[in-house]
Amino acid sequence: MSQQNREIITIPASLRDWSVSWPEYAPQDVTPAELLPQALASDVPSWAEGAATPTAVTDWDQRRANALVPYDLDGRGWPLNPAGRTGACGRNLGKWGENQAADPIVIAGTGQARRILLITRDDIHREAIPGGMVDAGETAPQALTRELLEETGVDLRHHQPVILGRDLVDDWRNSDHAWVASTSALYVLPATVTATAADDALDATWYPACSMNALETAVVAAGRTLYAAHRPLITRALAYLDQQ
Repeated sequence: MSQQNREIITIPASLRDWSVSWPEYAPQDVTPAELLPQALASDVPSWAEGAATPTAVTDWDQRRANALVPYDLDGRGWPLNPAGRTGACGRNLGKWGENQAADPIVIAGTGQARRILLITRDDIHREAIPGGMVDAGETAPQALTRELLEETGVDLRHHQPVILGRDLVDDWRNSDHAWVASTSALYVLPATVTATAADDALDATWYPACSMNALETAVVAAGRTLYAAHRPLITRALAYLDQQ
């Protein structure tokens, strides 16, 4: 199910927490066709696990121990989004429970000349941090530089980033039982370098980033839209630099 086809259900703040009883709660199933049980029985996409429901997952103890953001299981043994009810059920991500992502925030220059590298995502057509999901057997630092290289051609494997946070991401694919949590890291360069869009990116652009307002103005002027889920990550990166 695409973001455009998903019905947005607003959850009142007073009912978001799982500890609050809400017998009438009826979330929308956002599972795409390729992840439905009948489809998984014949073919499992390379990016997804084959468990049709969380009940088929056998390593919940390990997953919870390795989680970026702690979460609980309900009485059925299903994972519960630590942000609370989302209005969506099912799975529109590779795994049940936490799906770890890596978001490399690349900023070049200082002062009024400061620039940030963003891509145009091919799934939602928004300007976003050039990140992605952590592959099986991969660490977050490895994923940070791999995703950056794959999507922009910029190789920062020998640069030491500043880890800014390990947080839940307000990703449009999130549901009650499958969600995204990300390791965001800041890479600081003295000047911009050549970036070429590839893989999941339609374009790669260096935008003004002396402030969040300057960035948003530049994105709008280019006829584009900033991905809302990445706004707090970028805001934190700029605040960190302003304090240095």
